[in-house]
Amino acid sequence: MEPGRGPGALPGTEEAAGAAQGKGRVNFPFPYTPYSIQEDFMAKLYDVLEAGKVGIFESPTGTGKSLSLICGALSWLRDFEEKKKQEEARLLADEHNGQDKQQQPTSCSAEASNCQGSAGELDWITEFMQKKEEQAMVDRLKEEQIRRKKREDRLEKIRHNVQLKYASKRKRLEDDETQRLLQLSKEILSTELGSDVLEQLDHEEEELILAEYESDEEKKVGLGLEEEDDDDLEEEHVTKIYYCSRTHSQLAQFVHEVQKSPFGEKIRLVSLGSRQNLCVNEEVRHLGAVQLINDRCVEMQKNKHGKKSEGEESEGKKRRVSRAVCPFYSYEQMQFLRDEVLVKVKDIEQLVALGKETKACPYYGSRYAIPAAQLVVLPYQMLLHESTRCASGIKLKDQVVIIDEAHNLIDTITCIYSAEVRGAQLCCAHSQLLQYMERYRKRLKAKNLMYIKQILYLLERFVSILGGNVNQNPNAQSISQAGTELKSINDFLFQSQIDNINLFKVQRYCEKSLISRKLFGFVERYGATSVVKTNKEKQNMAGLQNFLLTLHQGPDKEAAIQCHPVEAEDGQPKMASPLMQIEGFLSALTNANQDGRVILNRQGTVAQSSLKFLLLNPAIHFAKVLKECRSAIIAGGTMQPVSDFREQLLSCAIGADRVVEFSCGHVIPPDNILPIILCSGPSNQQLEFTYQKRDLPQMMDEMGRILGNLCNVVPGGVVCFFPSYEYEKQVYTHWERTGLLTRLATKKKIFQEPKRANQVEQVLAEYAKCIKRCSQVGGHVMGALLFSVVGGKMSEGINFSDDLGRCVIMVGLPYPNIKSPELQEKMAYLDKTMPRTAGQPPSKMLIENLCMKAVNQSIGRAIRHQKDFASILLVDHRYARPSVFNKLPQWIKERTEIKPTFGLAFAALRKVSIISCTCQ
Repeated sequence: MEPGRGPGALPGTEEAAGAAQGKGRVNFPFPYTPYSIQEDFMAKLYDVLEAGKVGIFESPTGTGKSLSLICGALSWLRDFEEKKKQEEARLLADEHNGQDKQQQPTSCSAEASNCQGSAGELDWITEFMQKKEEQAMVDRLKEEQIRRKKREDRLEKIRHNVQLKYASKRKRLEDDETQRLLQLSKEILSTELGSDVLEQLDHEEEELILAEYESDEEKKVGLGLEEEDDDDLEEEHVTKIYYCSRTHSQLAQFVHEVQKSPFGEKIRLVSLGSRQNLCVNEEVRHLGAVQLINDRCVEMQKNKHGKKSEGEESEGKKRRVSRAVCPFYSYEQMQFLRDEVLVKVKDIEQLVALGKETKACPYYGSRYAIPAAQLVVLPYQMLLHESTRCASGIKLKDQVVIIDEAHNLIDTITCIYSAEVRGAQLCCAHSQLLQYMERYRKRLKAKNLMYIKQILYLLERFVSILGGNVNQNPNAQSISQAGTELKSINDFLFQSQIDNINLFKVQRYCEKSLISRKLFGFVERYGATSVVKTNKEKQNMAGLQNFLLTLHQGPDKEAAIQCHPVEAEDGQPKMASPLMQIEGFLSALTNANQDGRVILNRQGTVAQSSLKFLLLNPAIHFAKVLKECRSAIIAGGTMQPVSDFREQLLSCAIGADRVVEFSCGHVIPPDNILPIILCSGPSNQQLEFTYQKRDLPQMMDEMGRILGNLCNVVPGGVVCFFPSYEYEKQVYTHWERTGLLTRLATKKKIFQEPKRANQVEQVLAEYAKCIKRCSQVGGHVMGALLFSVVGGKMSEGINFSDDLGRCVIMVGLPYPNIKSPELQEKMAYLDKTMPRTAGQPPSKMLIENLCMKAVNQSIGRAIRHQKDFASILLVDHRYARPSVFNKLPQWIKERTEIKPTFGLAFAALRKVSIISCTCQ
């Protein structure tokens, strides 16, 4: 080992296969000789992190963005840690000198006090306090040094001592054998005590009963982590980088890049994920739904750590209550898993495999590794959702946050904090919860009954404001006045007559009592058919008091409502207990009145109607991240237009001077891409696909003639993006009727983007197979033509590299539907809260930005690496307008040609196609 470098030290220049020297003489270890744009990217990234600013970084796909982020950020972390160690060494070395200096001022202080009186006394007190603070800092540094040395020695021992792993494995085998013998003993006893076993089976239902709810002000129990007193759990968080992205596949790809980088051997990295992704307990995994898995896991941890209630203690052996615990929640084994994670970089799949091998929970084991980790890799949800962040043990104070694939960050935050419930779910939850209360009324404590009745009242009022009756079948209740209505949060609470209920307390009760989990178990045990018990007489009293009184009276009449499982969009059945989704809506209602709206969507029947909370101000949630962290990087392949990020996310939290923008070019040669704005078609028809003109037969015919000409000269695959599924279907039907599709099919086989997500892979596979076959066999068919939709399944995250996308066509400008009530409310909110830009209202800027973000994402599907080449055709003269043109990515904008006639555009495309054919 090098002198002065611990086992966890990050590599310097000498260990890298290639090193880049950026601005300020910073050396960036790199696995190969970097592109100049990568050097610029890393240098700018380093500067932003060093200055503690917020950076918006744009690096097109194929330019090595991930490696630039890794090597730039970890180089900064390496230097930061080194500076910190040097500062610590200086302070500790000066400790003895400081003690000597403490004694010197004694006589001087006395002399000074005689001369200066009370001023001298004040100086002496100030000096004393400074010395005390310095000594406290030195003591803290000593403790931190000891902890760091202990951790590094432990990890180094694990890294090089294979015997420890074998010892741990042997202990696990011994534990398995002990468990097997214990189970065998229980089975033998059960045959001798048959009556007791039957009694125990009869009392399995005990687990469905809510435990006593002690106090609203009771301290939160944090998912089992606070139950352990081990010093390792109190370990101080080292300076680290939190890297997050949208999907687990993107995170896994990033981890693999880290493994291949010069930092892969030494970096302490931990991958975080949800219980759904990390759970290795098959009994819990089979529950399927995320909320069910979460609740069951928390319940098992409470069973492991929690004390028995008075009822359980008093009845004791008589009841034999079974309290299931998780066999993978072994703290000793999770410590071992934590250390294994820190020793060698692992992705989610490797982490799960390690958890199964060590019989340790990867979910909790990975969380234990957070304090000592230098790089934490996690999905958006865990970082951006405050309660999830806190529950996961993530502390952002003075840390670095990198959000990758951040082009849809505003929408992501909005979706995370928005919630929707349907009328059918409200009625079903009310029916289930009412039966649960009636079943266990005598076993439930008073506070549980109080909260259950409050929840029932909330459900009744929600259905009532939709125009229905909670005691009747929602599918049979017609809505007299269908339509959409928007309300402020306060107006919704007043009109629903629930403003006298403390939603914060109800929300907290739902979280702590796990009532949705208990209700799910109840429904599982007794089936999905719900029987709603109503009352013989209806009293005229209004509000909560009347409802609680009517619930207290005995039931007289029964009306059956079927609560069948509802199929989700992806074909998977939704959770059995709709109360889980309703809890999310209740939580959303606790937002500030000005930051959101409640949308009442009344459609056909009560079952089809819905209540939705729409978050209008995502900045309030992102501001908490920005205020805690040292620096934040918002990165993506296509970040234009960036004004949305500045105005809707950053402006309310930080000053404009703290925001830095960086956009780099592409590594492809200029001749490898040809972006064209086409203003008119082959018959000189001006191309303008507005809502008023795009349905005209002559406009659809002109688009068909453009496609027909392109398919004659462009080899491989052509991807044509339409503004919506409806318009794509309309155009397809028109071309089918006119015979154009038949003519196109003689040159390219035609594919359509499916609406169902589970069919996308199959269509893409057939599309790619067709192109490959055509390139090998030859003949009249020159590849394939794919009709896709902007904002659909294929406009993001799909790779149309090489022959899969030799030409990308954008039909019109995909402006969002401005008649949408949600968008109208967002526009009104921005106009009210944001200043005008360049004389334009914020609402107009929002519409244009949403449109161009969608365009930029779609056209970025084609160029995916340095040697790739493609043409991009923007079919609408409005793309030439400065307000639209300037929102294209810089690397595309600087190469774009505006062609007023089709002949000029076709000549340029034909020339590129001939060159590309010769290159192949």
